[in-house]
Amino acid sequence: MQFTAAQIALIINGRVEGNADAAVASFGKIEEAQNGQLAFLANPKYEEYLYTTKASIIIVNDTQELKQQVKATLIKVPDAYSAFATLLDKYQQIKQQQLHGIQQPAYIATTAKIGEQVYIGAFAYVGENVIVGEGSKIYPNVYLGDQVTIGKNTIIYPGVKIYHDCIIGDHVSVHAGAVIGSDGFGFAPQTDGSFKKIPQIGNVIIQDHVEIGANTTIDRATIGSTLIKSGAKLDNLLQIAHNVEVGNNTAIAALTGISGSTKIGNNVIIGGQAGLAGHLQIADGTKINGKSGVSKSIKTPNTSVTGTPAIDYVTSMRSQAIARNLPALEQRVIALEKLLKQMMEKKSI
Repeated sequence: MQFTAAQIALIINGRVEGNADAAVASFGKIEEAQNGQLAFLANPKYEEYLYTTKASIIIVNDTQELKQQVKATLIKVPDAYSAFATLLDKYQQIKQQQLHGIQQPAYIATTAKIGEQVYIGAFAYVGENVIVGEGSKIYPNVYLGDQVTIGKNTIIYPGVKIYHDCIIGDHVSVHAGAVIGSDGFGFAPQTDGSFKKIPQIGNVIIQDHVEIGANTTIDRATIGSTLIKSGAKLDNLLQIAHNVEVGNNTAIAALTGISGSTKIGNNVIIGGQAGLAGHLQIADGTKINGKSGVSKSIKTPNTSVTGTPAIDYVTSMRSQAIARNLPALEQRVIALEKLLKQMMEKKSI
């Protein structure tokens, strides 16, 4: 597929400077792009490549000032990074639209309801009373348990396992190897030291426009629902335990673990490798630094925390500054002790 600069500008609401008929068929990084490719410049660190790249078209910010002549056609937009993301999304949608139909072999229960323009890949399993909304893509080796609901224009990538009764909304992406609806970690200690399993009879609800990364696991609720709200973005390799709630437009980076029944608010950002204890309340707009260990609820909105146990970000930075100065402080204390000893010896004379 080829697109001209004029067509691309129309999609991203940009302004063309140069040859509006210049055409591209693929994308490239600005430092590596070749003729016939499109690149973008958002980070000033890469500005030097604007003048040397072989890319045919470059998306740049409106504020970009040219220090020398540029060979490529430019498309100027308010935010080059966001515009490039919009373009990639459109490109991916066009490619996804080419996928439809049911490949064989695949198992689809007779009670399943499959919408129009759906793609189901080879070796997929679609259980009893499953609903797959129109335009959705079920890639090979996906397992959809009984009574699973998949919304419209949702993509379930290869090897995803969605257990029974779980509900996935519209425009959701679930990447390869993710497991949704596995049992929550519920075991009752017995007097003899053994553990008795507590049946996990709830489900998982994923609302609209959610993205779930590869090999992420989301446990079903013991009772009720584990809930991922609209617009949430979950990275690869997350563990989300039973009855957790993740708020609207919250982003969680890789290797984070969230214990059972913790409620995370809207627009929260959690860095990689963070750990959250169970039954906590995390207020809207909270920012949790990577590798932080959160053991207590955060009830004040827009708070930033870091460390283990996690504390207020500013307090933590001050503590780290003091810690860095400890060797110098030690030397000052030693010097003061010597001086005090000398003074005491003179006084005794």
